[in-house]
Amino acid sequence: MEVEPNGVNYPKNMNSTYEDEEERKHFQRIVSAFKYYKPHSLQRVKKTETYLLSLPAHHQKLLSRYREHLNEVKRCIENNDDIIKLIIKDVTNIFENVTPEDASTDSVRQVSLTVAHRPILADQEKVQATIKQFVRDWSTEGEEERRTCYQPIIDEIVNQFPLEHCTPGEVRILVPGAGLGRLAYEIARRGYTCQGNEFSLFMLFASHFVLNKCRGINSFRVHPWVHQYMNNIEPQHQIKEVYFPDINPSDLPENAQFSMVAGDFLEVYTEHDYWDCVATCFFIDCANNIVQFIETIYNILKPGGIWINLGPLLYHFSDMPMEESIEPSYFEVRDVIRGLGFNILTEKTHVKTRYAQNVHSMLQYEYNSVYFVCQKPKKIRVSESMNVSNGSETNGSQEHEN
Repeated sequence: MEVEPNGVNYPKNMNSTYEDEEERKHFQRIVSAFKYYKPHSLQRVKKTETYLLSLPAHHQKLLSRYREHLNEVKRCIENNDDIIKLIIKDVTNIFENVTPEDASTDSVRQVSLTVAHRPILADQEKVQATIKQFVRDWSTEGEEERRTCYQPIIDEIVNQFPLEHCTPGEVRILVPGAGLGRLAYEIARRGYTCQGNEFSLFMLFASHFVLNKCRGINSFRVHPWVHQYMNNIEPQHQIKEVYFPDINPSDLPENAQFSMVAGDFLEVYTEHDYWDCVATCFFIDCANNIVQFIETIYNILKPGGIWINLGPLLYHFSDMPMEESIEPSYFEVRDVIRGLGFNILTEKTHVKTRYAQNVHSMLQYEYNSVYFVCQKPKKIRVSESMNVSNGSETNGSQEHEN
């Protein structure tokens, strides 16, 4: 799964395929959400304009600048939609196991050409979040977030696997929850073999666009905050444009080993003792059962392998209708980490981090994230290894040898 001259491969390692009706419906639903972005967003502006026109005439006169601003908002939505059209233009062909013959069938062609149904509000919010992700991962404006969130992970990888003391191409690093791929890209750019994994089709569509279709620096623009109608100090802050990508994604070393894999982390990664390092950033709280994530990370790491994590515990499925979830505190999560056998090498709490934050907004979100580095013991007794794989409880300090 090496980087090819024209970009990054997207193997689709899911149990289901495009012949699976449920998978096809899900794919079509996400494409429909992108396609409905413009009418949904303009409908929101229209609602405000209608109310504005119902106000007393002297109120409307006082708000003349605001009415002009709403016209600018509509223009920005149109510009965002231009990018969305580029993102979904070739989505039926982004996965390696979809052949051109498959893509020409009526069932697959229909996915890219029709809006199957009116998308739900949650999907529209995910489209908007995807637009913001371009800022975090691929713009100059996102540089500070990347410095606080990605750089500690990259620095630790270089510390654990020094370029002068190893052959970086032989070091396998996995980045689950890769988003638009910048962290995985930066790791691969330093010579390591790196694979990003992402489940969300919203993110996969956008990452495929930026990694495979964007050439040159700052060649595209989005208006990431145009849907933020509240807490704006200046009207310009809502309609601010952000250019991307801040670097040319094709500027990787000639022998770079970089791939992106689509699919559920728990389903895709089942091979034990394979990865030298797993790097998770704002990821482990995306599980219904965080213990299952941690256990999988432990299993897929080689003996002596390193797990680097940074992020909060937002627990995405907490209080979500029709979803089950557990929400242990960090101290309880730390007990799980040690109980499964990890040795914690480094630990920091209250690490200030942000996620796709609009720095101009009156409202600011900041996480006191936790950062830790763990190591899977280099030697594991055979009987104890069987206990871990069977899900039995073990005590890392008593049951494992370093």
